[in-house]
Amino acid sequence: MQILASSVRNSSTTTSNDKKYSLENIPEPVISSLNSAQFRRGTGGRNSFTGNVVSVFGASGFTGLSVINRLAKQGNQIIIPYRCDAFFVKELKVSCELGQILFFPFQPTDEDSIRKAVKYSNVVVNLIGAYINTPNFTMHDSNVEVPRKIARISREMGVERLVHVSAMGADPEHESKYLKNGQFLRTKGLGELAVRDEFPNATIVRPSVLYGECDYFLQYMTTHLRRCPVLGWVYIYKGGRGIYKMPVYVNDFGLGISRIVNDPSFAGKDFEFVGPHCYEFCEIADYIYKKAGCFEEIMYRYRRFSRPDPWFLFWSALCWLNTKVYRGGGSYIDWEWLDFVEATSDVLTGGKTLGFADLGIKPHLFEDMAAYFCRIRSYSGSVDLAYDEMPKVALPLRSPILYKRPPKLFDPSNIQTEERIFGRKVAATG
Repeated sequence: MQILASSVRNSSTTTSNDKKYSLENIPEPVISSLNSAQFRRGTGGRNSFTGNVVSVFGASGFTGLSVINRLAKQGNQIIIPYRCDAFFVKELKVSCELGQILFFPFQPTDEDSIRKAVKYSNVVVNLIGAYINTPNFTMHDSNVEVPRKIARISREMGVERLVHVSAMGADPEHESKYLKNGQFLRTKGLGELAVRDEFPNATIVRPSVLYGECDYFLQYMTTHLRRCPVLGWVYIYKGGRGIYKMPVYVNDFGLGISRIVNDPSFAGKDFEFVGPHCYEFCEIADYIYKKAGCFEEIMYRYRRFSRPDPWFLFWSALCWLNTKVYRGGGSYIDWEWLDFVEATSDVLTGGKTLGFADLGIKPHLFEDMAAYFCRIRSYSGSVDLAYDEMPKVALPLRSPILYKRPPKLFDPSNIQTEERIFGRKVAATG
């Protein structure tokens, strides 16, 4: 993997373009104080200190564990602002050494609590985001106003760098395929503008749909609420045709965030985190359900439909009613989330945005990692068959990657050189 030349500026060592990304190439953090506690110490690892104090907002969510684990492994001091019960962040404690991680209760409506959470930090990571409206915060609050407030307070408190996590396809003018006034991708796009307005040097990360343990992708696809138990019908927007996705393994996402945090040369850059290959969504759905044990041979049918079946309509209405009555999260069928996952293609900008390759990361193959998690949530758990005895599943077909602006290819015919022939100055093409 090659790295950008900008990623090694301010470094005392010179590296060639073909040298792989390594921690040796990361510039030294800027020490903004004479306080000796800010100096790097140790040889690396959890018992060391890189010189970075990182406040991670939204660490109690799905991506928090992988991000915290990677940051702690590299020796960062971590502060976790949380607004939930301490029970829901207990897993994060064992990711770090004793004293390496600190927990601080905060409230997004209380600016003083945010100031205290970032007071001693030189890097802030914002993982806060929502695809539903809750009793206390709407999607506009969670995706726009709260990130704006964190960015503004971070700038006022002298934080050096801010990493904001958005979503692939975020656009202030996005039109939802399911809802007339879909807000998820629209508010994510507005959130990017708000963060850059308050913190111009912020780093924006746009990941595709993430999958892993207890995720919001494979777990939603394999739930029994999606598949009609008798006929095996599964409703998917347009039957999965014409929608292309590049799913990302959550551990790759966490590794990418940690490398952005540890490399100050990525300040102000835009990243798009996508998987190594692109697939049509119908291929993804077929592979997921087959790996989950939906086979005719063992009486677990599976058929894709482009029109909602009665089973899906019943459970979607029940989940919608649950969000309106209790206004809580975790519904297995949510139209806002389905619009992002199943009805919106992953389209790369093809411009100056960076990706995993610029961080020296080789992302995991979807075929390998998704097979394991689908096997855990298998429909055929009651069938006494060994893994090798299950019918073979064809790998999903790969499709070309979509770009808004195709990347410019090298064309030698466009190169013009200057040369002199018999004393005359002419322009030669070749």
